[in-house]
Amino acid sequence: MELGLRGAKVVVTGASRGIGRAIAHTFADEGADVAICARSPEPLAEAARELRAAGGTVVHQAVDVTDDAGIRGFVDHAARELGGVDVLVSNVSAGGGATWQQSYETDLMPFVRIAEQAQPHLAASRRGGAIVLISTTSALHTGPPSGAGAYGAVKAAMNQHAAALGRSLPSEGIRVNTVSPGPVEFEGGGWARRRENAPDFYERIRSSIPMGRLGAPEEIARTVVFLASPAASFTTGVNVAVDGGFLDQV
Repeated sequence: MELGLRGAKVVVTGASRGIGRAIAHTFADEGADVAICARSPEPLAEAARELRAAGGTVVHQAVDVTDDAGIRGFVDHAARELGGVDVLVSNVSAGGGATWQQSYETDLMPFVRIAEQAQPHLAASRRGGAIVLISTTSALHTGPPSGAGAYGAVKAAMNQHAAALGRSLPSEGIRVNTVSPGPVEFEGGGWARRRENAPDFYERIRSSIPMGRLGAPEEIARTVVFLASPAASFTTGVNVAVDGGFLDQV
């Protein structure tokens, strides 16, 4: 299937490792130009060097997403350097161990701000604009590893906001969708640490996934890229769980 992303201008936050990095690579492999940000300059620069091997334009900037002016400035900088924005992927998260305040400041408000800042650029896209929020299955259930904590609850609020945007923004030529990964394992990530430090809990979760394993960042990335592409041109306001069957729901 031709996704129609060659030459597309794509912004990805939190792209220095894990799911965000895989998303940026998958877009680049499809021929898109990408702008990426993350808080740590060194891993971000390494990711940018890898992306340039795909041959497209790559813009990278170290940004703390909790800085309102910084994240808004990054969007406008990306638009100038890329010549517009066709796709925005919001990926940054404080993670499962964050406090309520950290989750609010690192997950929820950056998504609100970056979506607002990108809207004029996305509305001007000749391809049709697309926003994809990276959420989590922890927003869709209350059992382990979710529980009564900030991570799942704040992500659930983000899901509602993304779904509402998915109904209000198509009139401006912008689609909005959410991808909710289940447990995903990669080097240096939370589930890799749990495998070493909490093997019983890790095995409990792994054994509850019908496919018998945790996901890989690339498996999440392929779904994100499809939803952002013209191949999904009639899809908006949906939340797609990519979890190996982890969620027991219709």
